Amino acid sequence: MTRYLFPIGYWTVSILFGLISIPLLLWPNRKPMAVMLRVYARTMVWLLDTLCGIDFSFRGKENLPKGPFIVAAKHQSWGDGFLQLSQIPDLGFVTNDGLLRYPLLGAIFRKLGAIVIDSAGGQVSRSKITGPELTAARAENRPFLIYPEGRLVAIGETERYRRGIYHMYRSYNCPVVPAATDFGTRYPQRALFPRPGPATLEYLEPIPPGLDKETFMARLEAAIENRSLELLEDQEAAGTLPEGISLPPRQELLQAA
Repeated sequence: MTRYLFPIGYWTVSILFGLISIPLLLWPNRKPMAVMLRVYARTMVWLLDTLCGIDFSFRGKENLPKGPFIVAAKHQSWGDGFLQLSQIPDLGFVTNDGLLRYPLLGAIFRKLGAIVIDSAGGQVSRSKITGPELTAARAENRPFLIYPEGRLVAIGETERYRRGIYHMYRSYNCPVVPAATDFGTRYPQRALFPRPGPATLEYLEPIPPGLDKETFMARLEAAIENRSLELLEDQEAAGTLPEGISLPPRQELLQAA
């Protein structure tokens, strides 16, 4: 199957775009780098479709506000960022410092104005998440992406939602758009060979600014976890859920959320 060619395509495209990014690091502003990143993401989505047979469905884009907003998304796959960057132009993002071990990424992230935080979290990460990069993005009315669980999670599981998303929400003072997905059924975590079949990324109703921490966190987590589970249940009902994936009882997962 052509999906076994995906790692070759992945690294070929990544190296090519990495070389293209080198002169863009010297450009006086970040705009060309942002365009390059979106083309890279869209190329990766095309490879996942063409080589791996993933039938993507992008829903709820009408829920993306005009002006600045934050996307808070479920994170099941190494490829989640490709989907988000392919759909939203000039998208800023929060990432962890573990990615800095890859050549050029640190310089590219700085050029793009990304927020790089310690994967362990803590007070230093909280100060970064509301720091100058976010201030600059707010001045340019840019959207921003964050994964509130802070790491990849397996299908049907949920991690404690970190409070950094609330501090970002309060500091940015703009709507937060929850994003649900079942992409992990096709490209689970860091799998080498993605699997064919349907995959959905869905933007949900925005959460308005101004809520208190407990109300905001509960509303955000319920929206993401409920809809992500519904997408998995839809696959199970349609018979497209890959073999070996079993969903926890709905009540158990929602209590964990």
